[in-house]
Amino acid sequence: MDRHKLYINGEWIDTNDQLDVWNKYTQETFAQVAKASEKEVDAAIEAATHAYKQHAMSPYERFEILKRVSERLKENQEDMAKVITMEAGKPIKQALTEVDRAAQTFELAAEEAKRIHGEGVPVEAAPGSENRMAFTIKVPVGVVGAISPFNFPVNLVAHKIAPAIAAGNAVVLKPASKTPISALKLAKLFEEAGLPKGFLNVVVGSGSTVGNQMMKDERINLYTFTGSAEVGLKLKQNTGLNKLVLELGNNSPVIIDREADLDAAAENVAAKSYAFAGQVCISVQRLYVHEEVREEFQAKFIQAIEKLNVGDPNDPNTDVGPMISEEEAARAEEWVEEAKAAGAQIIHGGNREAALFHPTVLTNVKPDMKVVCEEIFAPVVSIIPFSNLSSCIEEVNDSPYGLQGGIFTQNIDTAFYAAKNVEVGGLMVNDSSQYRVDLMPYGGVKDSGWGKEGPKYTIEDMTEERLIVLNLNK
Repeated sequence: MDRHKLYINGEWIDTNDQLDVWNKYTQETFAQVAKASEKEVDAAIEAATHAYKQHAMSPYERFEILKRVSERLKENQEDMAKVITMEAGKPIKQALTEVDRAAQTFELAAEEAKRIHGEGVPVEAAPGSENRMAFTIKVPVGVVGAISPFNFPVNLVAHKIAPAIAAGNAVVLKPASKTPISALKLAKLFEEAGLPKGFLNVVVGSGSTVGNQMMKDERINLYTFTGSAEVGLKLKQNTGLNKLVLELGNNSPVIIDREADLDAAAENVAAKSYAFAGQVCISVQRLYVHEEVREEFQAKFIQAIEKLNVGDPNDPNTDVGPMISEEEAARAEEWVEEAKAAGAQIIHGGNREAALFHPTVLTNVKPDMKVVCEEIFAPVVSIIPFSNLSSCIEEVNDSPYGLQGGIFTQNIDTAFYAAKNVEVGGLMVNDSSQYRVDLMPYGGVKDSGWGKEGPKYTIEDMTEERLIVLNLNK
């Protein structure tokens, strides 16, 4: 059985404690990872602090390192994808796509490392300042504490460490305990790419131990976290005046207008609702369908779902694999059964085999059901009919979340009305809420987050603006 060590100050560190990593499909342990104690977490933060203060990398040096990591990731795409499939249960074809996207994320961050700039400030326009000139520069924040989730164990790690290093910061990363191996393999690629010691440190352990210690350490200058709104709020409340980038929960809405292309909408939403078993922050969860086209769309939607292959994520034909754990699958099943007991109807799916939860569609749901008002993070979609777009959008907005949403319509006026009125960080027109490319600004409103991902936009948060004023003699 493989055993993986922590990465601290450019060294591979073993500990007396271990964490078992499970194959999410077979439910068998396939690897072990050294588990960090307070000692290792402290050493990681100290290494990052020392590296940042003692070795300022030039923008071109950061560019070269990140570009080499991108290239090495492409070279190791298949091996990294297999690790993702083993530890996350993500279908192999989706895992391959994730690695490809992560390589793009590193390349984007590499390019942005050479574009960080300030601007001139016309202070001479103020009376009494005629002999002064001013400009701003962007400086790194210092040490970045990064806490990443299980659902994109390579690309969401990339979205945290790539812009941090591009901006000149040092990083302490705590990957998800269920999927730590891919992050450690990324650290190996950084080592091979020549990243100076201490600029990336990877510590593995529970949130209650590693996460809490990171949260309380004043040497960390910025926290970047992807996960639940509850944990995000805890971070915000317990990290003082430190900067935060929070990517939190969602219960993504998608509207099917009566003027939508129903065939295209059904195929698109079926694929985007159930990718990685619905365990994506922007997976479709609430599907609002105009009552004039509801029956027709519903039939096409079910037909599209039936084309999806469910099963072994190692099979290149599989579209929907297991959830991250049997416990999470059982929770999703419980929420569906609660909705059914309160009057909802299961018109497709609803059955579970251990951690495998089949794509499920509900109708006759109510706004206060968990499957509607909370983030289910499972392959479950609720169809909700509407007759008036304005009232529909009011119902869409009656949610604590607002990450991304979508609308399918051939009417440009309807599209712009939705764009102006749906309360989300991003609205997709004739695409589902799950559309994302890695260069775009990605982030939510309300309880869905704070700040943006996408290397260019994250670098804005991971740098500080410093004003320089020159008092000239002439």
